[in-house]
Amino acid sequence: MTPRSALNRTVLALAGLVLLGGGLLVLFAGLDLYRRHDLAPPPGWPLTSAADVLLGSADRARWSSQGWWWWPAVIAALVLAALLALWWLLAQLSRRRPGSLPVGGTPPQEGVELRDRALREAIANEAGALPGVGHAAVLITGRPGRHRTRITLTLTPEGMPGATLGALCEGPLSTARRSTGHTMPAEVRLQVSRHGPHRVE
Repeated sequence: MTPRSALNRTVLALAGLVLLGGGLLVLFAGLDLYRRHDLAPPPGWPLTSAADVLLGSADRARWSSQGWWWWPAVIAALVLAALLALWWLLAQLSRRRPGSLPVGGTPPQEGVELRDRALREAIANEAGALPGVGHAAVLITGRPGRHRTRITLTLTPEGMPGATLGALCEGPLSTARRSTGHTMPAEVRLQVSRHGPHRVE
């Protein structure tokens, strides 16, 4: 999991918990579930019946008498939260994959591009055919010109990590560099496939 995906999942989980808690609070009060099921909410619990409001008259009067700085500060905090939410939304909508890669080095040949999907499949097929590799998965992320290649190799029980990594660099990655004219920075993860214990008689 990349730091960006971890941050996204954390933000989504926190936002989901807040919305779920608020929704359940309003639902319990609106349907008057506390009274119908003889439930006793904790002392000071908001919205315990359908007639309750989130801010009563005393609360509104208390917050209104905080001074001239209170409401500008609240509005500024809300605007900042809205801007952060908008920035996060735009970051999610931005392209995480290059889509197509210019071919021919720097500067690239005009009009010659290679789809990232085709390059992923080519690297995965060649890496999957290496000795000791049972499966290969390739993901290309980033923007054109600043892309990164993430390769996950599942080794067979007979696979040797050092030899496999050397064969990967000299084989599929070297072929991709020659084909595209780019350095192709790569992150390789090695894992071993599950297998049953060998019985010796």
